[in-house]
Amino acid sequence: MDLFLKLKNLTQIQLSGVHLSFPINSTFNDSTSKLELVGLNACNLTEFPTFLRSQHDLMILYLANNRIQGQIPNWIFNIGKQTLSVLVLSYNFLTTFESFNHTPPILPWDSLLSLDLSSNKLQGSLPIPPPSIAQYNVSNNKLTGEISPLFCNLSLIVTLDLSRNNLGGMLPECLSNLKVLNLQNNNFCGILPGIYMEESRLIAIDVSYNQLEGQVPRSLSNCTMLKILLLGNNRFSDIFPSWLGKLPRLKVLSLQSNGFHSAIGKPESSLDFPKLQIIDISFNNFTRKLPYEHFQCWTSMKVANLTFDKDNAYMNADTTTPSPYFGFENDFSYTLELTNKGIKTLYQKIQDHLVAIDLSSNKFDGEISEVIGNLKGLHLLNISNNILTGPIPSSLGNLTELESLDLSQNGLSGEIPPQLLQLTFLAFFNASNNHLTGPIPQGQQFSTFENNSYLGNTGLCGMPLTKKCKISETLTQPPLNSKQGEGSNFPSKFDWVVIMMEYGSGLIIGFVTGNNLTIRKLERFLKNFGRKQ
Repeated sequence: MDLFLKLKNLTQIQLSGVHLSFPINSTFNDSTSKLELVGLNACNLTEFPTFLRSQHDLMILYLANNRIQGQIPNWIFNIGKQTLSVLVLSYNFLTTFESFNHTPPILPWDSLLSLDLSSNKLQGSLPIPPPSIAQYNVSNNKLTGEISPLFCNLSLIVTLDLSRNNLGGMLPECLSNLKVLNLQNNNFCGILPGIYMEESRLIAIDVSYNQLEGQVPRSLSNCTMLKILLLGNNRFSDIFPSWLGKLPRLKVLSLQSNGFHSAIGKPESSLDFPKLQIIDISFNNFTRKLPYEHFQCWTSMKVANLTFDKDNAYMNADTTTPSPYFGFENDFSYTLELTNKGIKTLYQKIQDHLVAIDLSSNKFDGEISEVIGNLKGLHLLNISNNILTGPIPSSLGNLTELESLDLSQNGLSGEIPPQLLQLTFLAFFNASNNHLTGPIPQGQQFSTFENNSYLGNTGLCGMPLTKKCKISETLTQPPLNSKQGEGSNFPSKFDWVVIMMEYGSGLIIGFVTGNNLTIRKLERFLKNFGRKQ
């Protein structure tokens, strides 16, 4: 590797992803020319390369995804003290800074724009970046203590990610001037500060899995740029924040596992929540009927196969920061926990076209309205563990994008509509512990569902249950052709159903054609026929 020693005018080293089989410190020694960029991600390094000691003009340093462990040495603060703009040390095994004369540690770089210390084993107080910082990520560490008031001096900061640490205390009000605030999985307590001005640039807030309480601050309605609001798994006590409906860009709203309560009132306007794609209000104390008036407002959920950029298929926030030295672009991807197919699932990235509703584990009662069938873009629907009664609406068969449907733990009655056979993407179906009766639809995706999808419904029969249906019970209506309404007199294609019924000593055999003859009409016909005989 003597070649590197001869490159006196070398300004950039980019070896990321190369499993180095030579000693890097002997290859790049102190005689190496002044470097501006060093990229050594995923190079199997076990220590900080000492050749960096002499790099006082360095602008960008990438050392992520290595095996560097232990302390961050003091000499690293002399690297590019006036010039360093980007420092990425994520996904290593770093524990502490070697020594500081003050706590919390204050980092010295004058021009630092982006600092990523995430996914290490850092302990102690939260390091304070310099006033120049725009992107700061220390997620997935073991940091403790509170957020220092000195963070309020960071007037240029755009992204602050402190998630998955052991930080606690009250939240300072100055954090409202960000674009992205991620504090999930900590021990923050008290109220969510409520000073959000009309010019707020907030795009995403994630404070889930903390101990925050009180009401959702009404000033959030000023955050017209807000797309993601995740408040789940806290101690909020409030009614449903219908006033958030005025936010023109809000896509994801999660209030799960809190103390939200009471009936969900009507929306303030028929234009509320125009961009909402994902809502999770599970595990609260909402009562009365399901929010049907809101269903009619959620226009983004009514379109199947939402168009999205295939090259940018995940929801993210553009947190690009201008730099005097280079083009510095950054997209922040959101994470979200949802119950999908009966399993709590952590989405490390949220698909841009995902449409989901989770209203489970509340106290909603009454019947399920047919209007739910208008939300044709739905992929996930969970209304389990409520007090819902009445039939399963046949309009659910219109939700042709649906992949997961959970109706379990309610008081639903009647038959499972055969229109559900139209849900050809349905991979999970749970109707257990209701009062359903009659035959289970056969064919299509329903041939893949097992017994536990139907347990606790003693009146159900047919595969996969061992209880067989009587002959008359097997006469379930075929699914309606999506292009044919129920009022059609002439079906586009014929579906023949053979009817066999024992009457007295004889046998009546008939043939019925068409899709729009219901079992109820059929029974009425047979009854009248028998009366005439």
